[in-house]
Amino acid sequence: MTDAVIRVPAEVRDRLAVIAESRGTSIRSLVQEFAETSMTEEERRERAERTRAYLAEHFGVEVTDEESAAMGRRLREAFAQPRGDEAA
Repeated sequence: MTDAVIRVPAEVRDRLAVIAESRGTSIRSLVQEFAETSMTEEERRERAERTRAYLAEHFGVEVTDEESAAMGRRLREAFAQPRGDEAA
């Protein structure tokens, strides 16, 4: 494995250091985890299609593009809301 240097502003580096420390890991491991677990737009589309096919085959549920988009909006809104314990 060859290492690479990624340049980010100091405030981003500092934020990554705080996050890594709070998780008991290194910035290197944090960035590696992000790269391994984040999906590209194409990967998300493929997963959505597999999910739709599974729902149709196993549960007889046909999810339309409109339903999928509406659920996506609701999820984004839900995740954008502060949790009850963070509102104080």
